[in-house]
Parts: sequence; structure tokens; C-alpha cells
Amino acid sequence: MSIKQYNPTTPARRQMTSADYSEITTKKPLKSLLKRKKQTAGRNNSGKITVRHRGSGVKRHYRLVNHHLPKNLTLTVEEIEYDPNRSARIARVKDQNGTYHYILADTAMKKGSKVVVGENAEVEESSRLPIENIPIGTRIYAIELTPNRGAQLVRAAGTSAQLMAKEGDYASIKMPSGEVRKVPVKSFASIGVVGNLQHQNIKYGSAGRIRRKGIRPTVRGVVQNATDHPHGGGDGGRHGTGRAPRTPWGQLTLGYRTRTRKSTNNMIIASRHNQKRSKK
Repeated sequence: MSIKQYNPTTPARRQMTSADYSEITTKKPLKSLLKRKKQTAGRNNSGKITVRHRGSGVKRHYRLVNHHLPKNLTLTVEEIEYDPNRSARIARVKDQNGTYHYILADTAMKKGSKVVVGENAEVEESSRLPIENIPIGTRIYAIELTPNRGAQLVRAAGTSAQLMAKEGDYASIKMPSGEVRKVPVKSFASIGVVGNLQHQNIKYGSAGRIRRKGIRPTVRGVVQNATDHPHGGGDGGRHGTGRAPRTPWGQLTLGYRTRTRKSTNNMIIASRHNQKRSKK
């Protein structure tokens, strides 16, 4: 995949880039694997805004991606498609029983290629098999945190984890963030790297492209009223926060850790926060 640039006909166009979509083979998704996606503008069932800066945007349908494929399947890739709900591309595959599925497309998937799912699958790109059958040092994605629960880790475009070691019932995996954590060796994972590698290098360029994605403008706290944000208020002019930086609801931010899933702390071998930075 390469990055497409535009002629500088406007100031926004000068910086704008996009994907060339050369790997996509069809523009028509499979209707049986689509689901209506209702726009909520960030509001819950009571009408209160629980997620800010959401609204407008183009209409989209949700693709029913199967992250929990049955075992002992041989899949044939029929199409590589665009998914508006995720950064990665998806592959429309057909199993030996004639059933269609959507799965994450990796860099090796092409129209007509085969994908094998099962404990006896060959160790090759796109195959999905238990971690205990994957050699150490292999790049993997779509990893199960718990066996038979479906892929939960490493699903974004261009990402992959590395299998570092196996010991007993657990394997050590280095995540894209640099964190090293333990995962059961019975969990399934796919071999390879998630496709759409250049996604992180795309520059949206104009505010209109962001609005079409359903993201509304964000306003800094220091320019809001005191009733709307802890940083707000003041008598005009440039001013700071006047206190430790906080969220709109008063929670400390900028370095204050809010992670609450402490039940999985014992699975983390090396935190992504404690890595040594290389000196320039």
C-alpha cells in the first residue's frame, strides 16, 4: 500500500494524503454480513452525552467481523474490502461448507489465497492456530486473551505482536506498545501483520474529512467558561489552568494513571511505561 498525495489547489489539499486503496478488490459488501449502525451522537439511553465530540458524519453499516472462527476450517479469500468502522482492511472468505465470513486482512492475503484455521494448520502467513504450535520469534496478530473467547489483542492496522517465549501454560508476548505480557498457550493467534500498513501516515488535511468521520470540533478547556470546565474562566487574555491539569469532570490528567483493570496485572511482565529510552 502507498500514500496518495493531492495537487495543492487549496491550503488543505497541500498537506492532505490518503490511501490509494489498490489492495481493495470490491466496493460492494456482502449484505448478509452487514448490520445497521445507528448514530447516537455520543448520547446514552437517557439522552445525556457520555462521549464528547461525536455527531454528524456519513452513514455507515457495521461489518460483522468474525473474531471467533470455528476450528478446522479452510477459508478461501474471495474479496479484500474497506471497512469504515476500523483502520484495518477486512477479507471476505468462504469456508469449505459454503459459509461466508469477514476476517481481518493481513499483508499476505490476496484474492484466491487460502487461510487454514485449526491446531494442525501449517506455520505460514495468515494461518490461525494455538500459540503452543507457533515458533518463538514469530509475528502474530488477532490474539485471544482467554482460550475460545475470540481475538481481542492486536487488531489495528499495521500492528503485530512478537512471540518471545513459552513456559508452562503461558507464553510471553511483546505487544505493539512495548508491553510484555503472558497469554495462555492454548489461545489462538494468526500469523502475520495486520494490513493497511500506511494508515498511521495519512494526513487528513481538512476539517471536513474529520467531520465526515463523525468527529466534531474540540475546544480547549482554558477558553471555556468556568461552569463548563475546571480550566475555564478568567478575565481575558492569555492564562494558564491555574491548577493541576484536569479533565472536564475534575479528574487529574497528564500523567495521572487511571487504569482500573488490576485483575490482569499479574499477567504483565514488563510495562510499556518503564522502558529505557534510547539517547540521541
